[in-house]
Amino acid sequence: MVERQIRRRGIFNPRVLGAMARVERHRFVPPEHQRLSYEDSALPIGSGQSISQPYMVAAMSEALELSQASRVLEIGTGSGYQTAVLAELAGYVFTIERLPELAETARQVLDELDYKNIEFKVGDGSKGWPETAPFDGIMVTAAAAGVPQALLDQLAEAGSLVIPLGGPPDQDLYQIRRTGDRFEHRFITRCRFVPLIEDEGLP
Repeated sequence: MVERQIRRRGIFNPRVLGAMARVERHRFVPPEHQRLSYEDSALPIGSGQSISQPYMVAAMSEALELSQASRVLEIGTGSGYQTAVLAELAGYVFTIERLPELAETARQVLDELDYKNIEFKVGDGSKGWPETAPFDGIMVTAAAAGVPQALLDQLAEAGSLVIPLGGPPDQDLYQIRRTGDRFEHRFITRCRFVPLIEDEGLP
């Protein structure tokens, strides 16, 4: 998977490739789809949500430009697969999931895999996690009409926010880097994500 689907598509960061090789994707895929675990495609995980394709997980992780000491906020725990990759790359991961049933399933799998550097929360991810801000990296795994101001406010100096913007059905994936009060946008690729649900946002 790493060689054929990720490295060949231009992901060269050795730490990201190593993390993708260590995290077993089949542990986060429902039994009925396990035979497809290492295909380069998104797969349903229930509750109308999906586990992202491996390439997209790698591309988003690379765009965060994390160090081993980084503190990361993930919006949309989902299956927990992306969470595990972030936990391999960063010092600590704070992850928020709107759906309690998905959050609990992901927590169980990640606990079984003995990750100690992840903190979980159930709630509206568009508001971020102000009590634990600022974050060196913020990853949003759902499509937003615009960048929530709360997430920009919680991004540390020189930190990166990775987010799909636009749609449906397709969006543009951006890296947004903070320099003081300026936020520089860099286009990464086209993508397709489920919508980000906000209390006062998308229906």
